[in-house]
Amino acid sequence: MSSTVVDTVTNMVQPIVDKHGFELVEVEFVKEGQSWFLRVYIDKENGINIEECAMVSDELSQLLDEEEPDPIPQAYFLEVSSPGAERPLKKDADFKNAIGEYIHISLYAAVEKKKVFEGYLKDFDGQQLTIEYMVKTRKKELTVDLSKIAFARLAIKI
Repeated sequence: MSSTVVDTVTNMVQPIVDKHGFELVEVEFVKEGQSWFLRVYIDKENGINIEECAMVSDELSQLLDEEEPDPIPQAYFLEVSSPGAERPLKKDADFKNAIGEYIHISLYAAVEKKKVFEGYLKDFDGQQLTIEYMVKTRKKELTVDLSKIAFARLAIKI
């Protein structure tokens, strides 16, 4: 059910974000406790502001209310927001835009006895990425297939 809602809402919201020159980062439909949340993450160069999020929320809300049959029959909360400073990296374009940035990756299986790496994204060819990370005072590089990455996001270097 959740994937059907995500697909439907993605198809509804994409023209809205395109019209305003924004990027649709992600749509998720999740249950937390007793409540369902429909979350739409949008962005643009130099960041998205709250007024822009409210505008997309209003336009999407109106479309959802007008749609017959109702694509989401249960009660839910609609949230439209920025993905934040640690935005997820999911699409090829996300990885290409993040070259040179500090990122966090979690792997499905350990490599060099580790499943989590943080470092600078050095390269991405559509199939593999190369990350430069530190081990104590030494720089190391890891090249990993995209299929082996469970989760990737921008990270804030501390």
